[in-house]
Amino acid sequence: GTNRRSFTAKLIVVNIVKKMADSKQDEKCITAIRCLSIDMIQKANSGHPGMPLGMAPVAHVLFSRIMKFASSNSNWPNRDRFVLSNGHGCALLYTMLHLCGFNISMADLKDFRQLGSITPGHPEAHETDGVEVSTGPLGQGIANAVGMAIAQAHSASRFNKPDHQILNHKVFVFCGDGCLQEGVASEAASLAGHLRLKDLILIYDDNRITIDGSTDMSFSEDVPARFRAYGWNTLEIADGNDVSRVETVIRSALDADRPTIISLKTIIGFGSPKADTAGAHGSPLGVENVRITKKAFNTNPDAHFDVPNDVRQYYEEASKRGTELEQNWQKQFADYKKAFPTEAAEFRRIFIDRSLPKNWKDCLPKYSVDSPSVATRVTSGEVLNALAKVIPELIGGSADLSPSNKTELKCSHDFQWNSPDGRYLRYGVREFGMAAIGNGLSAYGLIPFAATFLNFITYSWGAVRLGALSQARQIYIMTHDSICLGEDGPTHQPIEVLPLCRATPNLVAIRPADCNETVGAYIIALERSNGPTVLCLSRQNLPNLKASTPEAVAKGAYVVQQTVEDKPDLVLIASGSEVGLACDAAAELGQSSINVRVVSCPSHDLFLEQSTDYRRSVLPIGVPVISIEISSTFGWSGFAHHHIGMRSFGASAPAKDLLKKFGFTINDVVTRSKQFLQDSQSLASELKLHSSLGVLECQYDSI
Repeated sequence: GTNRRSFTAKLIVVNIVKKMADSKQDEKCITAIRCLSIDMIQKANSGHPGMPLGMAPVAHVLFSRIMKFASSNSNWPNRDRFVLSNGHGCALLYTMLHLCGFNISMADLKDFRQLGSITPGHPEAHETDGVEVSTGPLGQGIANAVGMAIAQAHSASRFNKPDHQILNHKVFVFCGDGCLQEGVASEAASLAGHLRLKDLILIYDDNRITIDGSTDMSFSEDVPARFRAYGWNTLEIADGNDVSRVETVIRSALDADRPTIISLKTIIGFGSPKADTAGAHGSPLGVENVRITKKAFNTNPDAHFDVPNDVRQYYEEASKRGTELEQNWQKQFADYKKAFPTEAAEFRRIFIDRSLPKNWKDCLPKYSVDSPSVATRVTSGEVLNALAKVIPELIGGSADLSPSNKTELKCSHDFQWNSPDGRYLRYGVREFGMAAIGNGLSAYGLIPFAATFLNFITYSWGAVRLGALSQARQIYIMTHDSICLGEDGPTHQPIEVLPLCRATPNLVAIRPADCNETVGAYIIALERSNGPTVLCLSRQNLPNLKASTPEAVAKGAYVVQQTVEDKPDLVLIASGSEVGLACDAAAELGQSSINVRVVSCPSHDLFLEQSTDYRRSVLPIGVPVISIEISSTFGWSGFAHHHIGMRSFGASAPAKDLLKKFGFTINDVVTRSKQFLQDSQSLASELKLHSSLGVLECQYDSI
């Protein structure tokens, strides 16, 4: 009511019973946090002041009294993790990291939301010290935190020993109404409850305001009841400004036997003229309103970016305590190393050096042209299981398609609440949650894999994209990669998905043509530490190529067949299951004295990373190039002059009938190739040109 909307009300903090700070000190700290946050936003003339004003008290309590971290070593393995799922409130996070001594200066705060700054408009893990994961698209941070909690439970079960608890931290999350409205939050929270992730604590900013206005318009559910149904521990705080109550409740959650959600009643834009309105959410308060707000907090309205000395000293003490905790842990780890040298070396390799085991490639299966013809999803299962034996940080699962994806690990068992040492995750039918949880696993230092049908990667696309932006290593094992999945029909057949993957920065899509290329795809996926890799795998059996090698995949494209040694008359470039088709068509065209080169192109991205000379050696300038792929042709124009692909959705029928219907038979390729050569020659003659073919984008020096 009226009292809640009164911006003249002064900050009241009551019943603080802590030796380290009295109520006056808390009030000073919280006011400094609030004012610094709104100063950042006002200077940038852009940002979200409402959440920092409302959540400053709980952030103060969490960072100064509860969380363990070491700003001098932000990668300390046993630090508590903090995730800001409602990433638009990042002015608050940057303020806390600055006060706690992370590598964020006052100049960085003043540079909020500016080009090249380390304080971007939403948190980016690879840009800012102390930021664990990139957030902004709402709800994903909750799933990231679930991934971190899984990683913590798994790693603790593996490395902790009696009297040597080297991993015993918590994962804290802030989220808002918007996060909880997103489906990905429901997927992740449901799984977290099932897995009883006791070290996960979610603090819900229950301010009852969204961009459109009051949540009364769209969000009336009983959130605690919903989470109790998930199997969570639920706690509530009626006043987000009651520092004593906030601390007491959070501390009570530290010993829970299941994940905890704390519903924290706050006022968005607290203390400002826009308090408790949507106007506080996503735009600066305005110069005059900033002054009014500061007056309401009994601080100097003309002071900007001001941190009183006693506030700075208070946080320096909090940071010092964290450093002492980290130093004590280092001593504990030294003792652990003496008692368990093998485990300590593995721990260091995974979580500190973040390197792969020595000679890990020795485990990879070997294939030849005489190996059985199998689907690349089958080979993928063989390779994954070989790798899992020697790379213990490889962990993941499928969205309820394990038998189809061939991802079950024979060397391990399921991760469940009573078997956290297991490495196979039963994600259930939660594709979006799976991918976002995987991003959290990756941020923790493990190597996650996630599997479903290629078409259903679009269900999880928000997390795939954010993982790419975050440069998070995750292996997406995507099977049933074309219309050849057959009778399930166009609802399950990917058409536009490959172009989408190829268009995404930091993401490498690989579509292997046979067993050896599948091995090579895994090598690339594991060696890439700056983004996700999507493996696009066939349902149907594919022949093994004479010229394929695992190493060739790293080139992105390479020659697998040519009828004679001379410069070719035509190049057929294909990926995956269509490489074998191209080889058969090339042999047929050779009967008509057309010298055809066949190029396997498992990855556009990797091919474009090669030198100009190499790209031109594979696709010579002036030679007609035809692409063949059972997918949308979008994106192939930089690699070929003519395209044999899909220009519609598929259909429900046996695969052989679909290949005939959509033009992917030897006869179809031969006929269209001859027609294209004839048409291009006729056009050149008509225009009186030496050739009607333009230079392809991939043949230029600068691409």
